[in-house]
Amino acid sequence: MQELIVTLTIWALPVLFAITLHEAAHGYAARHFGDPTAELAGRISLNPLRHIDPMGTLLVPGLIVAVSTLAGGAPMLFGWAKPVPVDFRRLHNPKADMLWVAAAGPFANLVMACAWAVLFRFALMSPDNVYALPMAKMADAGMQINAVLLFLNLFPLPPLDGGRIAVSLLPAGPAYKFAQLEPYGFPILLVLLFTGILGDILGPLVAFFRFALATFIGL
Repeated sequence: MQELIVTLTIWALPVLFAITLHEAAHGYAARHFGDPTAELAGRISLNPLRHIDPMGTLLVPGLIVAVSTLAGGAPMLFGWAKPVPVDFRRLHNPKADMLWVAAAGPFANLVMACAWAVLFRFALMSPDNVYALPMAKMADAGMQINAVLLFLNLFPLPPLDGGRIAVSLLPAGPAYKFAQLEPYGFPILLVLLFTGILGDILGPLVAFFRFALATFIGL
């Protein structure tokens, strides 16, 4: 039980910021390209409390970490925040600007992963003290969750960001047909997750990215 509490404590902040700042980034990008919907809803904020979904931000990731810890395995985290409202019709150029609004979330995860990598390096270089090891473990968790969310959200399936990026890039006809998958996207994603297919796709990408981060910080 003590190990579980320690693990949850280490993962709490990385998961919270990875999920909620991802959503905030969509709001900032949407405002930049002409849609004030998120701003009017009070979602243009770096305050994680404004983006938390009790189920997707707290309960589901917490259960995954708890079950993985008790089973002695590494957690393959999955979670979500309250989606930032975006009215794509109000963007300056809806089809083209959709790409940048969608890409803002994964880009935020990329930036956070790099920031956690720098903190990890700093923790390793710190003198031996009571804070160095917990800091290194939290930074490692931050790199992992942001790497997973980066590639998960780039998966080309609506309503994930990768699906919206694909809709933006496809010609009008195929884009419209592809966008019709959106109501079925989340059930499809869950099937891929629980059958292990999603892990088989994302696992090598996350591993390569973690290797790139290690190279970036000189490990």
